[in-house]
Amino acid sequence: MWLFVFFDLPTHTKRDVKNASGFRTHLLKDGYTMMQYSVYIRHCASSESADAHEKRIKELLPPLGKVSVLRITDKQFGNIMNFWGRAALPEKPQPLQLELF
Repeated sequence: MWLFVFFDLPTHTKRDVKNASGFRTHLLKDGYTMMQYSVYIRHCASSESADAHEKRIKELLPPLGKVSVLRITDKQFGNIMNFWGRAALPEKPQPLQLELF
């Protein structure tokens, strides 16, 4: 299953910036990757693992702001459609296949 962490944290004061930055840093150290700014995702092998990571997020909550956690299955994650604007991006060249005789 996958955990999505969405957050909107204030950055009005130096303390707010430090709290928001610390929260993002802890997410990265805990194996999350940034999907979009303020949206981080992490794969969990089991429901128990997801429970443990959700508990860690609760412990890391900054004093101000909003944090949401969404849990979805691998199958649901596989149905995500990502778009990067209307312009077509150049395709990455395919690696050459190694032939063994």
